[in-house]
Amino acid sequence: MDLVRRDPFRELEEMSERVNRAFRRPPPRTAGAEEASVAADWVPAADVVESDKEYLIKAELPEVKKQDLKVEIRDGVLRLQGKREQEKEEKGESFHRIERSYGTFARSFSVPQDADEKKVSAGFKDGVLSIHVPKSETAKPKSLQVAIT
Repeated sequence: MDLVRRDPFRELEEMSERVNRAFRRPPPRTAGAEEASVAADWVPAADVVESDKEYLIKAELPEVKKQDLKVEIRDGVLRLQGKREQEKEEKGESFHRIERSYGTFARSFSVPQDADEKKVSAGFKDGVLSIHVPKSETAKPKSLQVAIT
């Protein structure tokens, strides 16, 4: 008969990680939602900034390869999808803790009415995806000089 050594702290840590992963998942999509999320393994952090000329979306995607990214606009919704591969345990090394999220991810953003969807551009540098959504010419504020009489 073999004795199996129990490690209650490791078991507790594994259970905690499973619970955390379960609660990190985005809620399921609801029909007709403007900013819908696709079921994903994780959700990248993103900032959305507005200026007079454009909307800028910056998403943090460390260790994601450019070829694993997809950005599209459909029906007034900008969708960002992709995946981050998990490192594989090599012979001679063992992971003691895995806290980063891996697998597929997705984010969706409603495109404002004043955006020019045909001129959207994106760049990917240093693990940050920058999506530029320019405002249409009619939406840009114009300054008029008013004569004082």
